[in-house]
Amino acid sequence: MYVILKIIVSAIIIAGVTEIARRFPTYGGVVAALPLVSLLSIVWLYVQGEQTETLSKFALGVIWGFPATAVLLFVVYIALKHSLHLFVSIGLGAGSWFVFLVLQESAWNYFKELFFN
Repeated sequence: MYVILKIIVSAIIIAGVTEIARRFPTYGGVVAALPLVSLLSIVWLYVQGEQTETLSKFALGVIWGFPATAVLLFVVYIALKHSLHLFVSIGLGAGSWFVFLVLQESAWNYFKELFFN
């Protein structure tokens, strides 16, 4: 029953954001950029009884993924501006997201080794 409630609430929020985006694309983009999924996930984890340490680690993971997500969205934007097909644009964005995460992790490990050892 609880899983169904999570699905329904999440679907309503996604439908609302999609409807705003359909009518007002710029405002829809701003609303979609809100960390709705992240905040919903934190709320669901909290309601399920997860410890604050788990919630904190989750939030840090979201922060860690944000730069790569910004790169993904930028690549999709540029690809669509150049009239590439939506799914090609998303594929390029997803690939750039993955590459950026790998580079970010490598850079973090390099600086960690350089300054903390």
